[in-house]
Amino acid sequence: MSRVNLDLDVLRSFSTGIELGSFAKAADRLSRSTSAVSAQLKKLEDQAGTPLLRKSGRGMALTEAGEVMLGYARRLLELNDEAVSAVRGVQLEGRVRLGLQEDFGESVLPEVLGRFRRAHPRLRVEVQLARNAVLMQSLQVGRLDLALAWEADLATPHAEHVHTLPMRWIVGGNEQISALYGNSEPVPLVVLDAPCLMRTAATQALDRAGVPWRIAFTSPSLAGTWAAVKAGLGVSVRTPLGLPADLRVLDGEEADLPALPQLGLALYRSEAEPEPAVARLAELIMEKLRESIAA
Repeated sequence: MSRVNLDLDVLRSFSTGIELGSFAKAADRLSRSTSAVSAQLKKLEDQAGTPLLRKSGRGMALTEAGEVMLGYARRLLELNDEAVSAVRGVQLEGRVRLGLQEDFGESVLPEVLGRFRRAHPRLRVEVQLARNAVLMQSLQVGRLDLALAWEADLATPHAEHVHTLPMRWIVGGNEQISALYGNSEPVPLVVLDAPCLMRTAATQALDRAGVPWRIAFTSPSLAGTWAAVKAGLGVSVRTPLGLPADLRVLDGEEADLPALPQLGLALYRSEAEPEPAVARLAELIMEKLRESIAA
């Protein structure tokens, strides 16, 4: 039986189309025609010997074989990109200073920094986990090269919008709302110390809906907030991205809580034309976030 060598360009079109939810969008991102991407998908299915996509409403969805192929495609592309970066950037030295919201410390840092360090062993990465205001201030005074932070009403240049995420009410994984507060009791809030974008969004939404509330727990760190929610001290507000596995998003109707607004996430750069190492780290972060959001 002859060996089948999968084409990395084809795998990239396949993976990008799934990530973006549209192969037309994938064609645009990859600077190819839609017909060229369609031909690549047909080639990949021919090589696989089985359908990878199926009709789902007006769009396409992965078959079981397609899900398997997607996992391998991402691993192959990751290794390919890492190899290219390692060869091209073998002489890169110095440091990259990255700032992150605590939400992404576990979901982004380990994989992204691991890949970056393997590709650029002579580069030093310095990471600051902090609140939004601190990150933006550090960026503006030149203490950070990159910052992954929530979009705020700040005139900050060199920002790349990542995604608009919904804010959600968060409770402990097995917590019953009836155990937190009754119909006549104020909603107990577990929040970060002020000022906090999500704390403000929560209290304003409750005030508009005429729902009484009280601050049950405040913390300067997200770790403290999560611990209090897990302990059943109250309800918190966050986006689903980076949410610990032992917490859950609460359906507003389940507890008669008001809807919350959305919040933009952006990757901020200190320079319009960053150094190659900074640009590569920014690229890896964007890839990981898009993958996480698509999932």
